[in-house]
Amino acid sequence: MRFLKFMTKSMIILVFLAFFSIAGIYLYAKMLPKLSISGNGSYTLYDNTEAVFFQGNGTSKWVSVDEISDYVKKATITIEDKNFYKHHGFDVLRIMKAMYTNLTSRSYKEGASTITQQFAKNLYLDFDKTWERKIHELWYTIQIETHYSKDDILEGYLNCINYGHAMYGIENASEFYFDKKASELTLAESAMLVGIPKSPSNYSPLINHELAKKRQTYILKTMYEEGVITKDEYNDALNEELKFHGKKDGLDLDTLMYYQDAVMDELKSLGNVIETNLQNGGIRVYTNLDVKAQTSLENSIKSTITDNEEIQASGIMINPEDGSVIGLVGGRDFNKSQFNRALNSKRQVGSIMKPFLYYNALENGFTASTSFLSQETTFTISANNVYTPKNYNNLYANKAISMASAISFSDNIYAIKTHLFLGSENLIDTAKRVGIKTKLEPIASLPLGTVELNHLEITNAYATLASEGIKHEPYFIKKVTDMAGNILYEHKDTSEVVLNKSITFILNDLLKGTYDYNMIDYTYPTNISIASLLKHDYAIKSGSTNTDNWIIGFNKNVVTSIWIGYDDNKEMTTNDFRYSKKIWANAMEEYLVDKEVSWYEIPSNVVGVIVDPITGNLATNESKNKKILYYIKGTEPGFTQEVFDEYEEKQDTEKDNDEAKE
Repeated sequence: MRFLKFMTKSMIILVFLAFFSIAGIYLYAKMLPKLSISGNGSYTLYDNTEAVFFQGNGTSKWVSVDEISDYVKKATITIEDKNFYKHHGFDVLRIMKAMYTNLTSRSYKEGASTITQQFAKNLYLDFDKTWERKIHELWYTIQIETHYSKDDILEGYLNCINYGHAMYGIENASEFYFDKKASELTLAESAMLVGIPKSPSNYSPLINHELAKKRQTYILKTMYEEGVITKDEYNDALNEELKFHGKKDGLDLDTLMYYQDAVMDELKSLGNVIETNLQNGGIRVYTNLDVKAQTSLENSIKSTITDNEEIQASGIMINPEDGSVIGLVGGRDFNKSQFNRALNSKRQVGSIMKPFLYYNALENGFTASTSFLSQETTFTISANNVYTPKNYNNLYANKAISMASAISFSDNIYAIKTHLFLGSENLIDTAKRVGIKTKLEPIASLPLGTVELNHLEITNAYATLASEGIKHEPYFIKKVTDMAGNILYEHKDTSEVVLNKSITFILNDLLKGTYDYNMIDYTYPTNISIASLLKHDYAIKSGSTNTDNWIIGFNKNVVTSIWIGYDDNKEMTTNDFRYSKKIWANAMEEYLVDKEVSWYEIPSNVVGVIVDPITGNLATNESKNKKILYYIKGTEPGFTQEVFDEYEEKQDTEKDNDEAKE
């Protein structure tokens, strides 16, 4: 009995302590300065012409609670927080119910965030999902509840919530989906919009009308069961045929949010000063977005892939002069898939690794004319390790070919011979120099791209070639200011010369051979299919594996890269490999229309010589193929070229003959 009395007294004391503690917290919050909720958390993004392309949290179309349809307010409260007008920021009974449901189901099926909590998160907490941020969310919730009326909180929430398609705020959403003001929305339209924020990529009626309709029906049914609407209102709304507008007033690109994603990721890395200013009135973010670049990438992908809903694509454009990312597409349509493949995936890169091998070779005494025998070969790597690479379609020259030919035809045998001749570590060193940060292993197949790299990472490595050997860190944000124009952050150039300019020029010129008719011999240059589409000079390299298809090319103006593949790593069909090159050519040419385009100047220590590009020998009157190739002065070819493994091959032939005689 005494123990029971003790426990009862203890519980009463604990309850009182908890009550006074909570009361103290709310009182302390009340004494603090009033938080601003009508402009906080907003960010305005500008492109490279300082034109606005995005305004976060809907502050551009803020409307008062009286200018919002009652149906929107009732539907929101019913489905998101039915005790909104009864609690003080936290719905204790709902929290307990959610905890019980999640514990018994051993999952996180049910949440218990109130409208105030969601509003606090949208205002201040876009950056992290840590326990520390959750605590901050709770504290902001208390501050908002102590300083504002429920109608003020509801107004703020409805003006900042995400309704999909980059539509933040009920007024923006109403105009986008239905071409009307938020005050004019019907019950059916309101229920449709209120259903979207739970999962904008799934419940947008423009993406999945069937799923959106089910969500709308659930909301209407819940409103009827809670007595918020009558049965007649329920039936009328259920049967109302909705007509969707689906157009934006400004820039309307299905891939623009991928670029915005990249900007927000970079913004997160800039420190607390950014988040502090978000809380104190918002920020302005000046980016490198070139609308023409973004549009060119999107248009070329859309116009090329018209017969395959499943296959995915990503594309990047970088200005090689400073590393600024001017266009980025992380998928075919952000509204259908928010996964940003350009930033967040790693894929096998195939033969687009080879230019870094050949730079290393040129740096170590090779020239454009250096020759190896191209024939089916088995390499003995160690006592118990042999490697037999294959050329595409098992097609071999069965003769000596020059480096110029090997690049043009993407000859795998030549690449492996070069790699093993130089030593595996040399390619890794060059890759690091040009900006590849992924750890690479010194394996024989490395130049054939068996490694997985990030799209932005490999594109920036090519930008080092395009900038004639100067490495830049890729970046999206030029500067960030507060709403008064005070600079909070400004990008600083960290460029570094990592490659020899003359050697880089020679390599870039050799990469023009991938679409040059003068290179046609026992096979065709790898990119000859797009030669007729190209109006300018480009250095281009394509690469393929069973699951990935790449093409990256550049000139002094821009580097453009395209990846094609399936998210589940399904093997690609022959038909699938036709997309990337056409996308690249169309995007590049569309972007460069009306721009002044030039190729690289020949360095003073480099000389051009007319050669037979297949053999690497000096051209004669009898030469079928003739082309100017470039060399460091003093390394120009004569009328015959040494074939590095010719003697070894001759020995093998003599041995075979001797065995045949026996």
